[in-house]
Amino acid sequence: MTRGLFITFEGTEGSGKTTQLRLLAALLKKYRISHIITREPGGSRLSTQLRRWILNKLDYNLMPRTELLLFLADRAQHVGEVVEPALQQGKVVLCDRYADSTLAYQGGGRGFDMKLLKILNQATSLLKPDLTLLFDLPVEVGLRRALDRGQGKDRMESEGLKFHKAVRRVYLETARQEKSRFIVVNANQSREAIYQEMIEKLIDRLPIHKKR
Repeated sequence: MTRGLFITFEGTEGSGKTTQLRLLAALLKKYRISHIITREPGGSRLSTQLRRWILNKLDYNLMPRTELLLFLADRAQHVGEVVEPALQQGKVVLCDRYADSTLAYQGGGRGFDMKLLKILNQATSLLKPDLTLLFDLPVEVGLRRALDRGQGKDRMESEGLKFHKAVRRVYLETARQEKSRFIVVNANQSREAIYQEMIEKLIDRLPIHKKR
């Protein structure tokens, strides 16, 4: 059996990556491409609880080091329980955030040493995405979109502009360093235009042509 395709979706707050993931999933379904949708944190049974601890406002102060270790624990469980088995079954795995988020948020935003974070990422999983879609837009625009959802702010969305600009900077630098893996999509446009750009840049790397 041919191994599946691992595609991750990354971006700052309000970038629309989750919406685009669902639209791509609908396209795969149309062409009867076997796939799963998952996310970090929260993709495994264990990490459903970890997501609540990490992102929601708590009645105690979650230390940055604790936050980092919770994200890493989530990934270790998630890859072993969900991602790797699906790839072995030949499925396309669409994952909302993965290891690049750790570099961007804990490295850029929190200020952890990037070399250390890369080592820790490897310690939790040697599995690297085949493709990473980065939805990029000015952080002010994204935060305004996130606020307009009317769901209140989670812990990450509540951080200041300096934090989010640092996150975006690391994302773009990582994409520059790994051009063969990253596809950068302009997220500062309508949902329909974002989808069109995503598909145009991605279509030749999907298994859809095999099903036509």
